[in-house]
Amino acid sequence: MTKNGKYFLRPERNDRDFKELFKHLASAGAGRPVDCDGFPEGPWTPDLLAAAITQIDPSGAGVELRTVQLWFQDNEKGISSENIRWLARIFGCNDPEATSEWQAELSAARSSLLAKRREKRNAKESNAPEVPDLAQPVHADGTSVPQSDRARDDANRRNQRFSLARTSESLFGGSPLNLPSSVFAGAVALGFSSYFLGIHQATFDSLDGHIKEVGFIWAPNWTFLFMVFMPLFFAIVAELLVFWKYEGRLHLVAHPDRMDSSDTWARNVEASSCTFWAVFLICFLFAGVFQWIGVRLLPLVQGAGSIAPDWGSLALVQPEVISVPEEIVFTGFAYFYMCVCFYVFFAGLILLYTVVQDFEKILAGSDDKQKAEHQHEANTVGARVMRGIFRCTVLGIFIAICMKLQSTYLASSGTNIVRWLVGDMTSIFNTGDEIHSLTDYSAPNHFSSLLIVLATVFVFLYGASRLGASGQFHVLMGMMVTTVAILVASYLLIGVFAGFSILLSVAVLIAIYGLFDPGFETWNAVEQRDSQSVS
Repeated sequence: MTKNGKYFLRPERNDRDFKELFKHLASAGAGRPVDCDGFPEGPWTPDLLAAAITQIDPSGAGVELRTVQLWFQDNEKGISSENIRWLARIFGCNDPEATSEWQAELSAARSSLLAKRREKRNAKESNAPEVPDLAQPVHADGTSVPQSDRARDDANRRNQRFSLARTSESLFGGSPLNLPSSVFAGAVALGFSSYFLGIHQATFDSLDGHIKEVGFIWAPNWTFLFMVFMPLFFAIVAELLVFWKYEGRLHLVAHPDRMDSSDTWARNVEASSCTFWAVFLICFLFAGVFQWIGVRLLPLVQGAGSIAPDWGSLALVQPEVISVPEEIVFTGFAYFYMCVCFYVFFAGLILLYTVVQDFEKILAGSDDKQKAEHQHEANTVGARVMRGIFRCTVLGIFIAICMKLQSTYLASSGTNIVRWLVGDMTSIFNTGDEIHSLTDYSAPNHFSSLLIVLATVFVFLYGASRLGASGQFHVLMGMMVTTVAILVASYLLIGVFAGFSILLSVAVLIAIYGLFDPGFETWNAVEQRDSQSVS
């Protein structure tokens, strides 16, 4: 029912307590504006509800966000009479009669919650005369617990247990700026630390007689990667998850299932718990601890290593700049920061995969009538999700390119990475052998970056096969696939032949354009206009 342009539910006059009643109304979106089909624009969130109360408060004070968050949580916190009045106006859609009915309903629900609290306290204080049957849960008064209450209690117990999947998903919640700004701040802290230690710019005499720049700020896999590409990746993933959970998903599911939308999404995330744990162990144990020991700690302790000298091993070639203990501590913090960031990166890829899988399940569970009615919404939501995945794919490959460029440069005879790339571009016009003067140093970054490319492209291809198979978007999908293919090819050919940087530059320019226009709609519109003018 619609009242004053908002979704209205009548009080049911049942015996639910405040927590149960509020959860039902918030999930249903009672009091929220309706769309053209008469459906609410999604469930209430703490931010939305706090903002709505502030708008109807003449003084503009409203309710603190923390207070609203307590209403959403499964706790024993109650609600004041003043706040009941605000909720009654929200759920009553600012209709005087409906507001009065909801104020009475919410007051009764608060009284029921208080009564349950008293029963629980009395049950704890008194000793039960007999042990209840474990096979049949009972209340404190000896009556059996209904099946619905037992299911709700089981769900609450599950939520109280630690879940890596749920915790990882919550990192992308809230403002899309929280996670990116944290990653950026960590990179800035490492940069300042390198400056204080004197390794932000550092050179050494290589074996072939060249003065090689190996400073921390000259390493793109620690500057551009964590200051630009990784924060952008996290921001796009966070924005896409918020859209899917609170807008996109609700446009696709049937109306009776909208109240359970958040629970269904949580179960889908929880289903990937083993994957999250596997990625966690790989990132922290192998990419973090074991790699730091093998690549940094042991060479610093033993005085030699098999990888090319850089800022992390500068104590071996320039001991007057930084000591071995200082190098060990700094690289330890750097690698810890790195493995945390890359775990969250792979967690973002898992969540993107889950979004596509959830999209596919919703469409598969719809009948032909529902598919026909919501075909336009499905195409619109699918296109937006695919654009976000494409942006994340481009940024993921950029991350891999930064890693491979740095390791290839360190094994070359270039004096710094900029001159090395410029020299490679001009090498096709002369007889220089800049790209071929590579040493036999090992490059673990090659393997790590390849894993990133494979994981990122897998998620992109999975999304493309599920979301981009129909309509106009199918045509534009070809540009996305082509861009990703060129970018992957340029990554694989880094250091393979003289002039590889020319192909890399072209691929990067196309990919940057795709970040701003992921569907290449502007490009396609210009081509269509030119073809029409010619005809």
